[in-house]
Amino acid sequence: MEDKKDYSLGNYDVIVIGAGHAGCEAALASARLGKKTACFVINLDTLANMPCNPSIGGTSKGHLVREVDALGGEIGKNADKTFIQSKMLNKSKGPAVHSLRVQSDRRMYHIEMKNTMENQENLDVYQAEIVEILKEGNKVIGVKTKIGATFYSKAIVVATGTYLKGKVIIGDVSYESGPDGVFPANDLSQSFLDIGVELRRFKTGTPARININTMDLSKTEEQKGDEKIVPFSFENEDNEEIKHKKQVSCYLTYTNEKTHKIITDNLDKSPIYSGKITGIGPRYCPSIEDKVVRFSDKPRHQIFIEPLGEKTSEMYIQGMSSSLPEEVQIQMYRSVPGLENSKMMRPAYAIEYDCIDSTNLKLSLEYKGIDGLYFAGQVNGSSGYEEAAAQGIIAGINASRKIDNLPPIILDRSQAYIGVLIDDLVTKGTNEPYRMMTSRAEYRLMLRQDNADIRLTPIGHDIGLISDERYEKFLHKKQLIDDEVKRIKDTIIKPTDFVNEHLESLGSSKIISGVKLSDLLKRSELNYENLAKIDTNRKKLPDAVIEEAEIEIKYEGYIKLQLEQIEEFKKLENKKLTTDIDYEQIKGLSLEARQKLNKQKPLSVGQASRISGVSPADISVLMIFLNQRGM
Repeated sequence: MEDKKDYSLGNYDVIVIGAGHAGCEAALASARLGKKTACFVINLDTLANMPCNPSIGGTSKGHLVREVDALGGEIGKNADKTFIQSKMLNKSKGPAVHSLRVQSDRRMYHIEMKNTMENQENLDVYQAEIVEILKEGNKVIGVKTKIGATFYSKAIVVATGTYLKGKVIIGDVSYESGPDGVFPANDLSQSFLDIGVELRRFKTGTPARININTMDLSKTEEQKGDEKIVPFSFENEDNEEIKHKKQVSCYLTYTNEKTHKIITDNLDKSPIYSGKITGIGPRYCPSIEDKVVRFSDKPRHQIFIEPLGEKTSEMYIQGMSSSLPEEVQIQMYRSVPGLENSKMMRPAYAIEYDCIDSTNLKLSLEYKGIDGLYFAGQVNGSSGYEEAAAQGIIAGINASRKIDNLPPIILDRSQAYIGVLIDDLVTKGTNEPYRMMTSRAEYRLMLRQDNADIRLTPIGHDIGLISDERYEKFLHKKQLIDDEVKRIKDTIIKPTDFVNEHLESLGSSKIISGVKLSDLLKRSELNYENLAKIDTNRKKLPDAVIEEAEIEIKYEGYIKLQLEQIEEFKKLENKKLTTDIDYEQIKGLSLEARQKLNKQKPLSVGQASRISGVSPADISVLMIFLNQRGM
């Protein structure tokens, strides 16, 4: 066989490997920051693909999407362009856990993102499999493709998703494959090992796709979208076309005893339980086999039937991912009400893939000891499109800033869910695919999805991803919020008969003297809308302004308490550590703490305190060490 000859196809500032949700955000951020960028994908038809659930957002994930948008990313804008149903989740609960989720048209999402990438200045998109990372000393210098082409660069962002040595498993059958039958990346794993990147094996899965024409939806519960649509992107807050977009329905059904018996009778055929699957799967998005075994006391589990798009008959069966043999899957799905005569278009499958140990990363997402090599997305051990996009934009930003000799952008846990996500992955690590949840955020009342722009748009503008025009619009919105909060606090409501009759009609007690409007608004049974009749001086304001002003007033006491907690958190975060400290030389630290601290080289005492195996006693010893040295 004739040897392939190397040939160079150009020099770039940043190369991005992979064009899933992490790769797209990384490449767009880099290009928009003026860096000549190349993005490689094994198959261009899978750019921004949704191989699992055809949706964007959800509990806590919606927070991430809005934060990416507030920084200047694309996922929120693309979701707004292509959604076919929109719902704000957890509306019956407090604002900290309100999360936007949209059902996306899977094909249109790909088409729109591909078009955005293709038309982005400074960005070239290539269909090619990368098989080797090129390095000189401890610095990356480029990549090589499967056909021998060489591309040089100053920084590389790896966003390979589930493609690294991907293996699809259905029953006792397994074969090399990426998601949706696309070729896997079989050679790049070895290149990572060769340059000193540690790898491990994770697993995820997806349910079957079923033809809607073979379902009896009359046996299911229709799930309609919200009448009042809230866009993901802050740029679209005034977009009336989005707010009045026609939506499609999803459907709810349930498993039952028959379903569970089919599964338990065939557990010996499940590769999860037979040992055929060695990769570690996600705890918070388990297969239906896992659910039935782990929650054996539950007589049924919710199953959502969701369309993949407006011009397809494929329906996604959320809640029933599986790796059972196809013949068992058919029995299992047909035991569910509404699916008795259903026909599968694509069977459910599990997929194993290589990923890295995220504790080997810096908080900038650069790999320790390898200059210019960044990782983002599922390759870091996370799960989900939203978690991937969040890491992607940070990796793209920081790869670009490194080239300009600028300090990296590191969001802390009090600033953003993105900060929680990256800090968890880098500092705590993960032994299973990591899923973002609101409970992971200590300061979630301050990290609401509605105020992501207030928290992060100034940072996005300083970086260079938010235009001056958008920033001026943001400043105007913020001024409107501040003015309305002040007006509410300054407004006195007098105890007239009309006022008291209205308050009583709302189940609220009468007032006997003048009361601040802000005090009335803090009553649980009252809100900004139902106080309109007695608040006659209010102006017509955008919904987003009203929402922010109301939350700021209604939760003022809780917000003040959380701000005090954040101040205490900042004290430890601001106690900086240098990377040249040899923790082996600090007497009093436990053996485990010395080993963990030397491996991870935390940047602050706060980060050190979150490393597994580092105790409060170790932190006390560390503080004494720093004080003795005047640090």
